[in-house]
Amino acid sequence: MILVAVMAELLEEYTAAVARALERLLSAAPLRILPRRVRFVVLRPLPFASPSAPVPPPPPHAVPVLLAR
Repeated sequence: MILVAVMAELLEEYTAAVARALERLLSAAPLRILPRRVRFVVLRPLPFASPSAPVPPPPPHAVPVLLAR
């Protein structure tokens, strides 16, 4: 189960990185090569293109998962 959680986290970070790279690549393309409408159609469905709100830190009384064995 831990391995599945780690893989899910890695895939989420990888997907976010690919989405950011694709967003930069498409926004830098000249208009004559890639019209705005095409950019919109490609960028709109990207799941992690926009940065999400940062996760708040855990409360000070929380026990770290790695140390609680």
